[in-house]
Amino acid sequence: ESFVQAMESEISAAFDSGEPEDILSRAFKLAVTREDICTLQPLGWLNDKIMNFYMGLLVERSKKEGYPAVYAFNTFFYSKLSSTSHKGVKKWTKGVDIFENDVILVPIHLRIHWTLLVVDLREKAIKYFDSLGQKGDHICKTVLKYLEEESKEKRNIELTASEWTLHSMGTEEIPQQSNGSDCGVFVCKFADFISRDKPIIFTTEHMPYFRRKMVWEIIHQQLL
Repeated sequence: ESFVQAMESEISAAFDSGEPEDILSRAFKLAVTREDICTLQPLGWLNDKIMNFYMGLLVERSKKEGYPAVYAFNTFFYSKLSSTSHKGVKKWTKGVDIFENDVILVPIHLRIHWTLLVVDLREKAIKYFDSLGQKGDHICKTVLKYLEEESKEKRNIELTASEWTLHSMGTEEIPQQSNGSDCGVFVCKFADFISRDKPIIFTTEHMPYFRRKMVWEIIHQQLL
């Protein structure tokens, strides 16, 4: 039996056998159940647990030789930040200096849509990725303000806002989704390519394959 066949039967089993509450993977203080994994079925809407687990896998990989150092906030961070202020999320980075990284990933949950904000500390750039092409300039500004306050608080260093570039990626710059449910997969794959410093060359056609691959990766806690 080839690896691909073994992988396919394992993925099918994850979707089809057993109880919804069976735990299929545990890491990053998360327990992923069969019900969570089933959101990776075609046209399923990825939930917070899947998003956060996948971000955890990206951060783990970034510790290896040859990858940029990556920090990922969890999916609840931005809604908390935008509804409070730096004060409301100060404790989230307790004992961590996020500025020691090359890239910061901020997955964003906008009611019924997933998007991704990326901070590249190497080039002082904040970029917003939306597979439905909406602009997120206000989101970029909110995060820059957060970075200024976090820098002052944690390192006693003033960031110079004028040195930073903020940019919402246009529909001609990044692939766009062709249905109402793939936004979470797009966010995970934007984050995957960015955390390897790779150009974003996938398209909406890759989504069914990416979904299946993510099932295997989450169960095995290992990116292919």
